Amino acid sequence: MAAAGAGAGAAAAAAIAQAIKASGAIVDLEPDEFQRILSRMDSGLVVQTLGGFRKKTHEYLTAYAGFIFHTKSDKRMSFPSGVETVWAKKIWVP
Repeated sequence: MAAAGAGAGAAAAAAIAQAIKASGAIVDLEPDEFQRILSRMDSGLVVQTLGGFRKKTHEYLTAYAGFIFHTKSDKRMSFPSGVETVWAKKIWVP
């Protein structure tokens, strides 16, 4: 029976490793650093949502140079004119 438990644990670990590979590299930034990344982009896409339980926070994701950048801010951010925005129901970052 212990062997079955070990096999299940190994399968769970493999599933977690695969999920991490699928999500890619997500970099958490402070809002001012996120704005600096956006200022380097001529065009792009920002996914945004309003979240939080007791205190509302604005969350943002964008892709740049092969990475996904994420930030949370108490205040709504403004973006350069060439950057498109999309509202998401929820942003989940592992």
